[in-house]
Amino acid sequence: MTTVDGGPLAGRRALVTGGSRGIGAEIVRRLAFDGAAVAFTYGSSVADADRVVVDVSRGGGRVLPIRADSSDAGQIASAVDETVTRLGGLDILVNNAGVAYLAPVESFPLEQFDRLVGVNVRGAFVAIQCAVPHLGDGGRIINIGSINADRVPTAGLSVYAMTKAAVAGMTRGLARELGPRGITVNNVQPGPIATDMNPAEGEFADVSRQMTAVGRYGNTADVAGVVSYLAGPNAGYITGATWNVDGGFTA
Repeated sequence: MTTVDGGPLAGRRALVTGGSRGIGAEIVRRLAFDGAAVAFTYGSSVADADRVVVDVSRGGGRVLPIRADSSDAGQIASAVDETVTRLGGLDILVNNAGVAYLAPVESFPLEQFDRLVGVNVRGAFVAIQCAVPHLGDGGRIINIGSINADRVPTAGLSVYAMTKAAVAGMTRGLARELGPRGITVNNVQPGPIATDMNPAEGEFADVSRQMTAVGRYGNTADVAGVVSYLAGPNAGYITGATWNVDGGFTA
């Protein structure tokens, strides 16, 4: 994927949390392809981060990997500061970092409950809190939620679904709060998307596929394309909205 000179995001600076694999990595690639300079955070795998850097750099894009734990407020703040310093500012924040854990309510470990809330909700809030002072008119905040905020098709998902419903609510509230400052806030909710952690094969995948209207899994590029559009110049009147990228899973 080669960066487009004069693309729709040319001159824009972006930070993507959790950008070293899966949907996050594809978002980094797409924003860079569309002309943005992109910083991204990663948790522990330097090899995964390096692969994204190589992909973007080969295409002529500008990319900055930052190691940061999305459950640690101090590390999130440092990642935002490093992005602003190294890229010269910040125009787009994509909150993609997230974790999942499935278990019945009576045996759900409280440490996992705290982890899911800490990364999926608190981590996203802290990233926004740190980024907002740097976002000017035309700034974009895009949260990556989940269709499980609206539909919970299997047992054990209650806590994960709760955290993603919180992200959707936070999106609407912040759209009201930040709208007068020219900053849009939107929520993208992927459905069954094929990644290494969510393969489009196996027994559970067959059930998910049958629940979509199109009868198949989506791919990471489907999500990244929507994110890039919401980050771009033609989406300035879209805010407080949730976009389901789910092949009709919630239809």
